[in-house]
Amino acid sequence: MSMTRDDTRDKTPLFSLILATVGRTDELDRMFVSLAAQTLHDFEVVVVDQNADDRLKPHLDRARSLGIALRHIRLTPPNLAAARNAGIAAATGRYVGFPDDDCWYDCDLLEALARRFQRADQPGGVIARWVEQDEQPASAADLSWKRSSAFRDIPVCSITLFCSLELCLKLEGFDPRLGVGQWFGAAEETDFAFRALREGALFTYEPLARVHHAVASAQPQVTLGMRNALRHRARGTGALYAKHRLPFWVVARGLVAPVVRPLLKGSLGADLLAGWQITLGRLDGMLHWRRKH
Repeated sequence: MSMTRDDTRDKTPLFSLILATVGRTDELDRMFVSLAAQTLHDFEVVVVDQNADDRLKPHLDRARSLGIALRHIRLTPPNLAAARNAGIAAATGRYVGFPDDDCWYDCDLLEALARRFQRADQPGGVIARWVEQDEQPASAADLSWKRSSAFRDIPVCSITLFCSLELCLKLEGFDPRLGVGQWFGAAEETDFAFRALREGALFTYEPLARVHHAVASAQPQVTLGMRNALRHRARGTGALYAKHRLPFWVVARGLVAPVVRPLLKGSLGADLLAGWQITLGRLDGMLHWRRKH
């Protein structure tokens, strides 16, 4: 891994937003425009650039011209969890967030988060609302280890995850064996939440804090590439089964449900094929984690 860093700021910000990116360019502009429009301006952006060239330079210059306090880190080889860890190490804010390079924020998101973090219970983590997914807590506003380890809480997505820098450092960030760029192709944010909950951290939802990220429309045909991607990502969930030694019934349900659900709906085509790939991926991930880790 190689890492370089430029740009510092004198004032300690309330938020450090760690934006890990590789490959994308124009998509960053929408994020930067949404940040420039924030009603709370007490933040910095730490861009962790995993590109081998300078394709981001005009976009970073444009962000600075909008008045955004921005720091630029280079990191290779690409690894999303490791990139976020590098951003955590460089962050100076009291709280951190992890926007994707193609998401964007409502203009009052940071203000809503600041109010929630500073309430009397002082949560270690706050989960914002992903507008396009429109998921809301079914019963409790706070996450719990019991519900989360049974996958009963809303799945924690990194773009909606905000937490104290102190907690991030205590947990030593994300597990770089999990996530985009790794054999276990997802679940690094769920693993982070699991570890935080086991440490006794309070994680809570704040529906007034709204994050946007486009959701791909369903495709009628499941191509070979899509099957491979589903299986790749599902390995991360399988790794969680083994790493956190989840109960047998949770594992069994997770392996069976992706196939049973389409069967119960009478969907014997693409949905069943996709479910089978998810089951295979989870089984791959669980067995591989047990063998290797």
